Amino acid sequence: MRKLMIVVGGSLALAAPLANADVLGVGANVSYWDSDFSGEVVNKDSAVDIEKDLNLDSDSDSNANFTAFFEHPIPVLPNVRLNYTSISQSGRGEIGLEAFDGILPGAPVRSDLDIDQLDVTLYYEVLDNWVNLDLGLTARNFDGELVLRDVNDIANVSETSVDAVVPMGYLAARFDLPLTGVSVGAEGNFISYSGDSLHDFNAYGQYEFAMLQLRAGYRQMAIDYEDDDDKLDVEMSGPFASVGVAF
Repeated sequence: MRKLMIVVGGSLALAAPLANADVLGVGANVSYWDSDFSGEVVNKDSAVDIEKDLNLDSDSDSNANFTAFFEHPIPVLPNVRLNYTSISQSGRGEIGLEAFDGILPGAPVRSDLDIDQLDVTLYYEVLDNWVNLDLGLTARNFDGELVLRDVNDIANVSETSVDAVVPMGYLAARFDLPLTGVSVGAEGNFISYSGDSLHDFNAYGQYEFAMLQLRAGYRQMAIDYEDDDDKLDVEMSGPFASVGVAF
């Protein structure tokens, strides 16, 4: 992971001479993401399918996202972007044909999956006109936990958790239709190293008037990460909508 951070960090340094910096800018937005889940969670040598076995989205879901950015007119220094995503899914299902972490096959279970991640991104504006292009490096701190409760035996509880801080590449592009306030764009973070991989991409359409920004699009996030004997291998995807301000 250290070698990968050096490589990505070096790429960020190479982008610095190409940076554009015109004026001071700040902004923030909040969004709701209606995502579907698929994949599996591994605890030691046992695995459970979060869609087929746990039916995670059957009861409730809460996927909130907050983003803030700060841009400045000093070309050699990177801009700063913060992003926080909170994902909470609950469901009622049934363990499959094999036991999972002490819970017997066929047992009815209530499950709760929580994923929290905080991104700190340093980036440069390589292009800044009707075509916008940002390149940067993200440090992502993420925590994921799956808790299963045996409905027939409330004392039988399984907990699987992973947590890490990983570097990720950052790329964002936006194309503005002049004099309309309408734009389309895409942005994402990505990393793949030593058997682990994470990616988080979204594409959107945006309408901006005065200081207000309205955005709608589609987001996909995949986490394939192993932490000791616990592993999270899940994918989330679905539409999102956001409202924000930019000065």
